[in-house]
Amino acid sequence: MPHPTASLLALADGTAASAFPPAALGSSDPFGDVRRVAYLGADGISAGIVQASGEFVVEEFPHTEMLVVHAGRVTLQDEQQTLDLSAGDSVVIGLGTALRVQAQAGSFWAFCALSQGAERKPGLAPLDPRAALNPSQGPDAQILIGPAPQCRSHNTFVDSASNLLIGVWDSTPYTRRARPHKVHELMHLIEGSVTLQLADGVELTVNAGDTVFVSQGTPCAWKSTVYVRKLYVVK
Repeated sequence: MPHPTASLLALADGTAASAFPPAALGSSDPFGDVRRVAYLGADGISAGIVQASGEFVVEEFPHTEMLVVHAGRVTLQDEQQTLDLSAGDSVVIGLGTALRVQAQAGSFWAFCALSQGAERKPGLAPLDPRAALNPSQGPDAQILIGPAPQCRSHNTFVDSASNLLIGVWDSTPYTRRARPHKVHELMHLIEGSVTLQLADGVELTVNAGDTVFVSQGTPCAWKSTVYVRKLYVVK
């Protein structure tokens, strides 16, 4: 199992944060030749980037995948709808989706995928960054430094078979002490900025337009001095 880690995947300027190694998510991965993986867990969770151009046709998408576009233009078509995505747009591709993808030259996106235990849910679920949110539970009181924040969220995509949740979250500023991250989480910041402090003392600052992945068990503290709104994938 990979060592728990936090990795910036992609930046707001449309570039990759690191030169991640190439890897496919199985023999039927449609993006296997152009996928680069920052994290690949034995539990089927993976995260990284895809740099692609051209057309990809898939009879049955082999896993569940959330992607957020950082550069270029990507068109996805299933049996019900066609979505034209540009920088900042995001969608969930459900397991079993019959899909056609057309990626403009230079297209680039960050992803988080689940390849084990996912519920078969064919179709495309676009994520609305300005979705209406409902009050949600904040951090545990014992790890807070300072006042408790006001947090809200909305789950756009729910896979009850695997406890995979994908949606939108926001919060007023807060600081908390380090603790092992309870879940695998991809975060794409829509608004604001947050500094994640890791166990080795390294501070990882994530700004609006950046995408980061934190694997389960990673010791991680949180400090935000401004309002934060993000897309999330948690498992």
